[in-house]
Amino acid sequence: MGAGVGLTIGFIFGGFTVLRGGAGPRGVLPTLSQYMLSSAATFSFFLAIGSVIRNDANLPPHLEAARLQLTSPVIASRVEGLGLMRRRWAIERGQKDN
Repeated sequence: MGAGVGLTIGFIFGGFTVLRGGAGPRGVLPTLSQYMLSSAATFSFFLAIGSVIRNDANLPPHLEAARLQLTSPVIASRVEGLGLMRRRWAIERGQKDN
Protein backbone atom coordinates (compact mmCIF):
# COMPACT_ATOMS: atom_id res chain seq x y z
CA MET A 1 0.00 0.00 0.00
CA GLY A 2 2.71 2.45 0.97
CA ALA A 3 4.82 1.54 -2.04
CA GLY A 4 1.95 2.19 -4.44
CA VAL A 5 1.15 5.54 -2.86
CA GLY A 6 4.85 6.45 -2.80
CA LEU A 7 5.34 5.53 -6.45
CA THR A 8 2.36 7.65 -7.45
CA ILE A 9 3.45 10.65 -5.40
CA GLY A 10 7.01 10.24 -6.67
CA PHE A 11 5.76 10.17 -10.25
CA ILE A 12 3.70 13.33 -9.72
CA PHE A 13 6.39 15.34 -7.94
CA GLY A 14 9.24 13.91 -10.01
CA GLY A 15 7.40 14.67 -13.23
CA PHE A 16 6.69 18.19 -12.02
CA THR A 17 10.36 18.68 -11.12
CA VAL A 18 11.53 17.39 -14.50
CA LEU A 19 9.08 19.64 -16.34
CA ARG A 20 9.89 22.67 -14.22
CA GLY A 21 13.66 22.43 -13.81
CA GLY A 22 14.76 20.06 -16.53
CA ALA A 23 16.02 16.52 -16.35
CA GLY A 24 19.49 17.34 -15.11
CA PRO A 25 22.73 15.67 -16.18
CA ARG A 26 21.44 12.11 -15.75
CA GLY A 27 18.39 12.36 -17.97
CA VAL A 28 14.64 12.12 -17.54
CA LEU A 29 14.19 8.45 -16.66
CA PRO A 30 16.88 8.18 -13.96
CA THR A 31 15.72 11.41 -12.30
CA LEU A 32 12.07 10.36 -12.33
CA SER A 33 12.86 6.84 -11.10
CA GLN A 34 14.94 8.24 -8.22
CA TYR A 35 12.01 10.41 -7.10
CA MET A 36 9.60 7.49 -7.40
CA LEU A 37 11.77 4.98 -5.53
CA SER A 38 12.68 7.33 -2.71
CA SER A 39 9.01 8.28 -2.21
CA ALA A 40 7.97 4.62 -2.29
CA ALA A 41 10.59 3.69 0.31
CA THR A 42 9.60 6.56 2.59
CA PHE A 43 5.86 5.89 2.42
CA SER A 44 6.37 2.14 2.89
CA PHE A 45 8.56 2.70 5.93
CA PHE A 46 6.12 4.99 7.71
CA LEU A 47 3.04 2.93 6.86
CA ALA A 48 4.80 -0.21 8.11
CA ILE A 49 5.57 1.52 11.41
CA GLY A 50 1.94 2.62 11.65
CA SER A 51 0.75 -0.95 11.06
CA VAL A 52 3.02 -2.29 13.80
CA ILE A 53 1.80 0.34 16.25
CA ARG A 54 -1.85 -0.30 15.40
CA ASN A 55 -1.56 -4.09 15.77
CA ASP A 56 0.80 -4.10 18.74
CA ALA A 57 -1.84 -4.22 21.49
CA ASN A 58 -3.87 -7.17 20.20
CA LEU A 59 -3.94 -10.28 22.34
CA PRO A 60 -3.22 -13.72 20.91
CA PRO A 61 -6.42 -15.50 19.80
CA HIS A 62 -6.59 -17.92 22.77
CA LEU A 63 -6.25 -15.08 25.29
CA GLU A 64 -8.81 -12.96 23.44
CA ALA A 65 -11.28 -15.87 23.60
CA ALA A 66 -10.67 -16.26 27.34
CA ARG A 67 -11.17 -12.53 27.88
CA LEU A 68 -14.47 -12.59 26.00
CA GLN A 69 -15.71 -15.53 28.09
CA LEU A 70 -14.80 -13.91 31.40
CA THR A 71 -16.18 -10.43 30.73
CA SER A 72 -19.85 -9.63 31.06
CA PRO A 73 -21.83 -9.74 27.82
CA VAL A 74 -23.23 -6.60 26.26
CA ILE A 75 -26.92 -6.42 27.05
CA ALA A 76 -29.06 -5.08 24.21
CA SER A 77 -32.29 -4.48 26.13
CA ARG A 78 -33.78 -4.62 29.62
CA VAL A 79 -35.86 -7.66 28.77
CA GLU A 80 -32.81 -9.53 27.55
CA GLY A 81 -30.86 -8.47 30.65
CA LEU A 82 -33.67 -9.60 32.97
CA GLY A 83 -33.82 -12.98 31.25
CA LEU A 84 -30.05 -13.34 31.57
CA MET A 85 -30.16 -12.49 35.28
CA ARG A 86 -32.99 -14.98 35.94
CA ARG A 87 -31.09 -17.76 34.17
CA ARG A 88 -27.96 -17.03 36.21
CA TRP A 89 -29.99 -17.00 39.44
CA ALA A 90 -31.54 -20.35 38.51
CA ILE A 91 -28.08 -21.80 37.85
CA GLU A 92 -26.80 -20.47 41.19
CA ARG A 93 -29.81 -21.89 43.05
CA GLY A 94 -29.23 -25.24 41.39
CA GLN A 95 -25.57 -25.21 42.48
CA LYS A 96 -26.49 -24.34 46.09
CA ASP A 97 -28.99 -27.19 46.28
CA ASN A 98 -26.37 -29.76 45.21
